[in-house]
Amino acid sequence: MSPGHTKQPADKPSPDDGGCLATREILDRIGDKWSLYIVAVLAEGPRRFNELKRGIDGISQRMLTLTLRGLERDGLITRTMFPTIPPRVDYELTDMGRTLLKPVMALVDWANKHRFAIAEAHQRFDEKPEADQVLIQDVVYQRRYLK
Repeated sequence: MSPGHTKQPADKPSPDDGGCLATREILDRIGDKWSLYIVAVLAEGPRRFNELKRGIDGISQRMLTLTLRGLERDGLITRTMFPTIPPRVDYELTDMGRTLLKPVMALVDWANKHRFAIAEAHQRFDEKPEADQVLIQDVVYQRRYLK
């Protein structure tokens, strides 16, 4: 074992047994931009497709369809079709999907609480010269003028 590495407990997956890949795939799904919005909107109860589309600013019909399919495949939402004319389809969080509400809403609350501080940090970062660029300029100056 290399320095700085610790042995994984027996009940935790190691990187070579597929655990990390599976976890990454799950986090990719629930952590993508649109899934979080859909979960947050469905926290208020079942919604029809067009209600979701209206409630999620900027999502295209295709992206909503793909994201809903992925969430359904992962067991986080259900799709219920009613035999009416025109057909009615409702989307709703499953019990497992509802377990996401606490961490998702905590993340949304955190983002709302810190959005101004993050915007200020962006501005400070964008206004200062890049450290690497300053370092390169110093090296060039030293080579040119301080021989």
